[in-house]
Amino acid sequence: MHSTMMDVPLSLNHLLERAGRIFGAGQVVTRRPDKSLRTHSYAEIYRRTRALASALQRLGLQRGDRVATLCWNHHAHLECYFGIPAAGGVVHTLNLRLSPRDIGWIAGDARDRFLIVDDILLPLYQQFAAHHAFEKVIVVPYSGAAVSDEFVDYEALLQSGDPDGFVYPQHAENDPVAMCYTSGTTGRAKGVVYSHRSLILHALVLCTADATALRNADVVLPVTPMFHVNAWGMPYAALMLGAKLVLPGPHLQPADLLDLMTAEPPTLSLGVPTIWMGLIQTYDAAIASGNCRWQLPNGMRSFVGGAAVPESLIRAFAKHGVTLVQGWGMTETSPLASSSYLRRELQDAGQDERFRRAALAGVPVPLVDVRIRCDDGSDAPMNGKTMGEIQCRGPYITASYHGVPPTPDKFTADGWLRTGDVATMDELGYIRITDRTKDLIKSGGEWISSVDLENALMAHASLAEAAVIAIAHEKWGERPLACVVLKPGQHATQLVPELEAHLQQAGFAKWQLPDCYEVLDALPRTSTGKFNKLALRERFACGG
Repeated sequence: MHSTMMDVPLSLNHLLERAGRIFGAGQVVTRRPDKSLRTHSYAEIYRRTRALASALQRLGLQRGDRVATLCWNHHAHLECYFGIPAAGGVVHTLNLRLSPRDIGWIAGDARDRFLIVDDILLPLYQQFAAHHAFEKVIVVPYSGAAVSDEFVDYEALLQSGDPDGFVYPQHAENDPVAMCYTSGTTGRAKGVVYSHRSLILHALVLCTADATALRNADVVLPVTPMFHVNAWGMPYAALMLGAKLVLPGPHLQPADLLDLMTAEPPTLSLGVPTIWMGLIQTYDAAIASGNCRWQLPNGMRSFVGGAAVPESLIRAFAKHGVTLVQGWGMTETSPLASSSYLRRELQDAGQDERFRRAALAGVPVPLVDVRIRCDDGSDAPMNGKTMGEIQCRGPYITASYHGVPPTPDKFTADGWLRTGDVATMDELGYIRITDRTKDLIKSGGEWISSVDLENALMAHASLAEAAVIAIAHEKWGERPLACVVLKPGQHATQLVPELEAHLQQAGFAKWQLPDCYEVLDALPRTSTGKFNKLALRERFACGG
């Protein structure tokens, strides 16, 4: 017997056509650099996207070619999400928060042919231009300023396209369409390549009631950058259902977001915990002052991820009628792998238990298999106590990295992704992350490698040893603290400015630098001679 179902490939092109033909009256609101708002209909976005695809093909874009974007969240970036794949290319979002050296290396590793960049980000582009030569640099006149003749004007490029005559090239559902790089926490960053199939399946899971519960009537505010794991897949999901999008551009400060929420009240928002920490503190302070110009949208759902969500933050928003839902995942998982919704068995639970559950990493979402694997190779029982490494598999979980063969430290022999996170799972499937298999620091939703910092610090002429640990931070979740031992004859005078300059010269961005430096006589060691970071964490947990 054979299935009678049509063999129609899953495709982002279907989402674009659906948005343009069925949800043409839908809206995409963009906040411009001057903080003014500009609105495009889905019908306009549809025609502009097809024009972009046509124009890219006329520029010589071939199937599988990479087109990098260096853009904030706005309508043109959304057009790139769909227009580049429609032309047969692969959209590669560059993380503008990385150091210029790292951005240039990543663009070179991906072999990006073209770059689409916001005009307000041209100074950043100039800092890494020498590290990778793009064939074409296409500038989005985001600020409204004229584009220099040395670049291709994005709007002029669209005018040269033919949205009516454009024909989608033939493709398979497993063809590559998008690319993101990991944060490079252990050595160089690694590329994860998504397909039509993986992004469609992820979008469908993202829309389920126990994840974001996205629907056509929603107004969606993705504060999550579109260069951060494809804004967690929300641009694809929003177009699929025709939901209204409100894109904040570069204006991510609490007051700016509250202004935007007041002008364009969202029903669903997405962002890392540090964003919401700053926002609620600013909002509550304004209310306390008796001079609050904002209105936090009552009933808004906020999907939060990128770092652990404090229970206190969930409670603080609940007081204002806003529900925070925690999701867990990583670049390699597209990213959604679990969601902390309230299961039926807990509907009658007390308020404290409900908040406690909301602060967990949640339950694995459909299509994603999760196991907690112990050091001895066995699967941890679902008792909420036994710890092991989280391992995942599924149709939108990566099985390798771009240009890098799979290795046992990243993938198991039976094909599971090794996440590097240590966790427990209880009898209801709730995951509680307890530690990390590698010494990583997650600050504001971004990873910082303690190993890379240590290696760079120990290259300084004054230091004999260095160990970097994570310490708790009210705003950023975690920040790095560097414990250092001086070489004989060296002194701590002016040490911190020297070390900061040294690290920046080594390619670290300012936000990656340690907040504090502790000069010790010696570093504690384990029985095997390794630095005892547990002892350091215990010592400095309360400020030393």
